[in-house]
Amino acid sequence: MAGKLIMTWDISPDKEEEYFEFVVREFIPVIQKLGFKMSDAWMTVYGERPQILVGAVMPSIENVQDIMSTERWQTLIENLLGYVTNFKARIVKSTGSFQF
Repeated sequence: MAGKLIMTWDISPDKEEEYFEFVVREFIPVIQKLGFKMSDAWMTVYGERPQILVGAVMPSIENVQDIMSTERWQTLIENLLGYVTNFKARIVKSTGSFQF
């Protein structure tokens, strides 16, 4: 069964411009090079939820776990943390529809 990585975070208010540049130039390209297929990208504009939700799918949960244990992944997330707060990530079985 396909595995899905669900990540949520809030953008640091003083780093919004730099955040969007980082996401376009580094985060998304690296995610894709690592083999993930982007499945979701949501921004909360109203309510008490994380500001950003991103979903990415791989053929199996084991594939997701393997990628998340690499140095390249760790570096990518460390760089992301320079622009965001409240980062959370979890791995689930992909249902093929929206998951939170």
